[in-house]
Amino acid sequence: MLHVKHLLSPLISFAIVLVIWAAVSFAGLFPDTIFPPPWDVWDAGGELYASGLLMSDMKASLGRAAVGFGIGSSLGVVLGVLTGRLAWVQAVFSPFLRVIRPIPAIALVPVAIVWFGIGEGSKYFVIAYTVFLAVWFNTHHGMSFVPETYIRASRSLGASRRREFLAVVIPAAAPHIMAGIRLGVALAFLSLVAAELTGASSGIGYRLQEARQYIRTDRMFALLIELGVLGALIDLVVQSIGTRLVHWDIG
Repeated sequence: MLHVKHLLSPLISFAIVLVIWAAVSFAGLFPDTIFPPPWDVWDAGGELYASGLLMSDMKASLGRAAVGFGIGSSLGVVLGVLTGRLAWVQAVFSPFLRVIRPIPAIALVPVAIVWFGIGEGSKYFVIAYTVFLAVWFNTHHGMSFVPETYIRASRSLGASRRREFLAVVIPAAAPHIMAGIRLGVALAFLSLVAAELTGASSGIGYRLQEARQYIRTDRMFALLIELGVLGALIDLVVQSIGTRLVHWDIG
């Protein structure tokens, strides 16, 4: 019964939005070139699929997001663990990381092009940067605020520092780490479009820019929907994995 309820809720939500969208289009409140009706967006998506661009762009974008996420999340977890548990590492790195954290990914596009050129390296860099900061912050927070009672209890039972770290600290911080990883997945897609401004010739972000140049808002909407659906599906997968791995406390 719960599974049916969880399935019906998003379907009803999308149906309501679709009805409102269609009603606005029928009313003619906006020109189709500015706010395309859902049937035009459907046709545009069909055109992209029939031409093979939809799938090839999706494959290119997913590959970039996956590599950038892998690099950024790995570095974020490692450094977050170190800054969260070692005072001298925190003193060295945390002030710098807090300064660069507000810098948006799109602001680094010119730097990425200068450093890595217009190849795949610049795209990986922009995505990894965004993911890294989110994962680092959540990991650092989780590692820093492990309840002191847990530590005292493990030491009173004679646990070694290594066992304390693996059996107490990591499990206590795991929900925060998993939350950071889940946020990192979302940010990988968020920064994907910015990354594909660095001279891409394929990908969803590139195709969005191409559609803008030709004022194909129907294609732009189709691509945005594709990006949103992909991100939502991958988030569900990550959430499901996280629930199984960190079953004692995961949001």
